[in-house]
Amino acid sequence: MVAMRVLSIALLAVALLSTGTLSVPAQEPGSLPETKAPCAAGKVPMKQPNGQLSSPAAMSFVFFGNKVATVYYSAPSVRCRKVFGELEPFGKVWRLGANPSTTLVSEVPLKIGSVMVPAGTHTLYAIPEAPSKKWTLIVNNQIGQWGTDYDQTKDVGRTEMMSSMASEPQEQMTISFTKVQGKATELHVKWDKADEWVKVEAQ
Repeated sequence: MVAMRVLSIALLAVALLSTGTLSVPAQEPGSLPETKAPCAAGKVPMKQPNGQLSSPAAMSFVFFGNKVATVYYSAPSVRCRKVFGELEPFGKVWRLGANPSTTLVSEVPLKIGSVMVPAGTHTLYAIPEAPSKKWTLIVNNQIGQWGTDYDQTKDVGRTEMMSSMASEPQEQMTISFTKVQGKATELHVKWDKADEWVKVEAQ
């Protein structure tokens, strides 16, 4: 079991490096720094002074008994931009983060919304929609690609997401597992004014 987990993470690391991602230590969403973009001074550059991309690597995981499901992603910031509807257009496939494709590694089969997902490594995408419409979460079998390289023919399936009211805009995007109850949890994507989520159940 441990060997499978190490192998999965090792394969993911090789895939991410092959796509040109930076070697940034993964963090749990709760440890991401709170950032306040100085909007009055204009939009913040997308690269830091040292030339590195400004969206850090992050991760979120949940245990189902002694088995774990982990999401690896890069966490972009609002940076004084209008995110959904402009930066990420409504009705268009979004990489669900930044940089390489957002990746799910699970040691147990999952039911994500209405989609049955085998144990193993997959990538996640989403289709943002206007507030009156439901978002779509996409589970895909293509792995190791840059996030904008999406192949619909490799979809495992698509499912509608639920919306929660965000208490306040969130500068940096997070993906997190919350409300864990036995074999069930919620996978939340929070960024700017959006809090979109889907139920996840271990099978």
